[in-house]
Amino acid sequence: MRNAALTLGIIAGVFGMFIGFFSWGYIEVTERYNEVGELFSYVENEQLVKAAGLLSPLLAIAGGAMSRARALWGGVLLILSAIGMYAAFGFGVFTMFPISFAALGGILAIAAGKPDEPKSHF
Repeated sequence: MRNAALTLGIIAGVFGMFIGFFSWGYIEVTERYNEVGELFSYVENEQLVKAAGLLSPLLAIAGGAMSRARALWGGVLLILSAIGMYAAFGFGVFTMFPISFAALGGILAIAAGKPDEPKSHF
């Protein structure tokens, strides 16, 4: 379960990075060119989207990497990443896999009550 959490966390982080790049870039474009924002729409909470675009993929990758040695901490980071992505970007076509992968990886990491090592986190 720890290996699955590691894999899911890294995949969620990489996909989340793409979402973060594009959302941050779209905010910058709408700030510089008002016509783009008027034509499509403006982002309502820019600071939340920018912060989650940076921190959520970082938490997913760090949580996935940490889940082998410290499953509880890694699982908490993965779940925080999923919550951050959901709060900033919502659940849609492009965000469903990173959110789902981070949440599932977090659940699997926390559920690894009997780890490969003799030291349990419960």
